Amino acid sequence: MSRSLQLLRPSVFSRRWMSISMIRKNEEAQAIEEEFQSTARKFCRDEIVPNAPKFDETGEYPWDIVKKAHALGLMNTDTPEEFGGLNLTLAAKTKIYEEIAYGDTAIGTSLMVNELAQIPILYAGSNYLKEKYMGWSLKEPILAAYCTTEADAGSDVANAKTKAVKDGDDYILDGTKVWISNCGLASYYFVLAKTDPKASPSKAFTGFIVDRNLPGVSVGKKERNMGQRCSDTRSLNLEGVRVPSKNVVGNVGQGFLLAMKAFDRTRPIVAAMGCGVQQRCIDEAGQYAVTRKCFGKAIADHQGIGFKLADMAVNLEASRLLVEKAARKVDAQAEDATYYSSVAKVFSTDSAFKAACEAVQIFGGNGFNTEYPVEKLLRDSKILQIYGGTSEIQRLVVSRKVAAHYK
Repeated sequence: MSRSLQLLRPSVFSRRWMSISMIRKNEEAQAIEEEFQSTARKFCRDEIVPNAPKFDETGEYPWDIVKKAHALGLMNTDTPEEFGGLNLTLAAKTKIYEEIAYGDTAIGTSLMVNELAQIPILYAGSNYLKEKYMGWSLKEPILAAYCTTEADAGSDVANAKTKAVKDGDDYILDGTKVWISNCGLASYYFVLAKTDPKASPSKAFTGFIVDRNLPGVSVGKKERNMGQRCSDTRSLNLEGVRVPSKNVVGNVGQGFLLAMKAFDRTRPIVAAMGCGVQQRCIDEAGQYAVTRKCFGKAIADHQGIGFKLADMAVNLEASRLLVEKAARKVDAQAEDATYYSSVAKVFSTDSAFKAACEAVQIFGGNGFNTEYPVEKLLRDSKILQIYGGTSEIQRLVVSRKVAAHYK
């Protein structure tokens, strides 16, 4: 054997074994994803689907269902292993949320927001914050809330007015956040507040973890929304709230970047929820279309209806592929993760709303009636296009990324 071949062989073997190792790792990851998806699917069919109409009608928060989700390990899945968590990949989490949203997007929203509030801690929080708050969320079925939106700062987060002023070893927070999911039930909040009014947005804000029981913290009335009616959505009022410096998430001035990074991680989840809505719409409309007769045959056999079902199916498959790609990009911390997160969210959530509209149309007059499930799907799906960054904001992000490629 020549010396050059002898030198080559180890590197060939190394690459081969590395490939085998990667295959095994991918197979293990896929098995974990499938296990959690199966658990979430059974949980949704057994617990959420039968009870969702009741919670939609009464507006009551589904505590029993949330507690069961917690017991099954379907909540707080981002927590690192060293703090007792599962540290699931985002790809695995999207599988869970598609299944939950199939039954009810309000419940999916509540669980998602719970994790959204913890993402800044995951990325930049001290061990103290991770152990106290992420650990607390693991031990008990408590809720958290993510507070960035204000009356004049929705998509324009940089326009937020809530301020935090240093006072000794503490910060004094004043301001009002609006449209906060889980607000009235949360045990703690992630709050974005301005610490340097003169700095640029990327350095003007700081993230804080604020306990619900601190003096000066209060919540507004529960909002009566078009959809997702069992979601506890309120305003959060902060009046002279004293927060210790140890509850600063990351560094002072890092809050805006952390908030944006959190959105990158949750937009694929919202997109996955859009997939859940689409699948439910296809199932409901498909079952109805093959049993409803018109002009002597099932309406599914009429091209006008059949093509609607076809378009819904095509959009769902495309949405799932985009969610998968976006999640993998975020997991790999790829430079283009923001781009793919926005692409997945805008396509899947727009497709979900369109699927719900088409499902109502397929049901005809029955679709307009509360005795059938599709009107709820239509009401619930609309907010997916709004929270976590509107469809217009996602298109703005995508357009800038595309234009930058050619400059």
